[in-house]
Amino acid sequence: MNPSFETDPHPGRPKILFIGPGDSSHTYSWIDLLADRPFNVRFFVPPRFFSPPDSWKIKTYITAYDHGPLDRLTRKRLVDKGTTRRVAQRYLARALNKPWDSEQVGAAWLAQIIREWQPHIVHTFQVDVAEFYFRVCRDYGIENGPKWVLQVRGGPELAMRRLMPEHKESIRRTLLAGDQVVADNQQNYEFALEMGVKQDQISLGVVPGTGGIDVMSLVNRWRGNPSERRILLWPKAYEGPQNKALPVLEALKLAKARMPPCEIHLVATNPEVRMWFQTLPADLREACVLYERAPRDQVLELMVSARIMLAPSVSDGVPNAMYEAMAAGAFPIISPLDTVVPLVREEENVLFARNLYPEEIAGALVRAATDDRLVDTAAKRNLELVKRLASRDEIRERVIRFYESLAGTPAALLKGGKT
Repeated sequence: MNPSFETDPHPGRPKILFIGPGDSSHTYSWIDLLADRPFNVRFFVPPRFFSPPDSWKIKTYITAYDHGPLDRLTRKRLVDKGTTRRVAQRYLARALNKPWDSEQVGAAWLAQIIREWQPHIVHTFQVDVAEFYFRVCRDYGIENGPKWVLQVRGGPELAMRRLMPEHKESIRRTLLAGDQVVADNQQNYEFALEMGVKQDQISLGVVPGTGGIDVMSLVNRWRGNPSERRILLWPKAYEGPQNKALPVLEALKLAKARMPPCEIHLVATNPEVRMWFQTLPADLREACVLYERAPRDQVLELMVSARIMLAPSVSDGVPNAMYEAMAAGAFPIISPLDTVVPLVREEENVLFARNLYPEEIAGALVRAATDDRLVDTAAKRNLELVKRLASRDEIRERVIRFYESLAGTPAALLKGGKT
């Protein structure tokens, strides 16, 4: 045990243990809502998830084995490589050709952390992480422990997975076990209510998964009037269940000759997209810049330099990229999903294009690339809209009041169950 890690900076104040993927900028952004506020915050990365960057100084429990040297003030690993009994057990299991269950070991460690630190609140990010925590609570006898905030992402993790017979009951049980459910769109709340969640389990309301946008910070970084910019930003240039990339590549081919010269930035490309990218005409490829991963600050720097933000999708909540584009002055092209149609108006705030229809995407691209008045007037409207829907300052105060109301006094953890 490292005393420096274990020392809480705010004795007597609420303790919050966040659990989720360590490589998600949304995770960092949400937890950073509490920066410089009197909360004792720690973060647990479950097995099979990547660890956060070393530069992020939130105290973090790491279950991964592939992480390098750790800052002992802010990181604690499940095992120290080559020195503990569990490492020996892992290699012995390999030698005997037996399974070594990293999830079970991680679950036991999480249960131990909760018993020893006794957080007032556990906050899980995304449904599969919530299911992992549900199993920990069930198997290690801590169901009546910390208050549980269960945050679901927009997109297919609830909208689609809940329809699959092999997942439906697990998701339902998990949602019902949470004290509070948090979502970035009204549709996910409606799904949760349909599955049996009570209205009093939904008290925070719709909030962006990042915790909101620092609007004026982006406004102060604008690079000229939006209509003067010559960058097209596609921030989700990957193939996955949320969005399909090949129709967008086809749309770029259809639109290129009808658009003024521009730089096209493709962010978060995966191998499939990079493979198909090589089939594009040479002049289109030369206009493009590809990124496998890009830090959020770099994406925001591109956003304040972009005329167009292109983010068609087949399933999503309220895209954080849309909010970021609105604050940055970039004109959004998005799909007319049920989660976003109630919030924006076509021609006034956005142009709609369905993800699977290249002609629609191409038409929207040409319009946004050539209609200066549309882009500049939308930028003014969108600035007011994003302040109303996603202001980080306002959301921070709501979230702090939310946690304070949940914290109460330290929960009395059950001592039964597995150890």
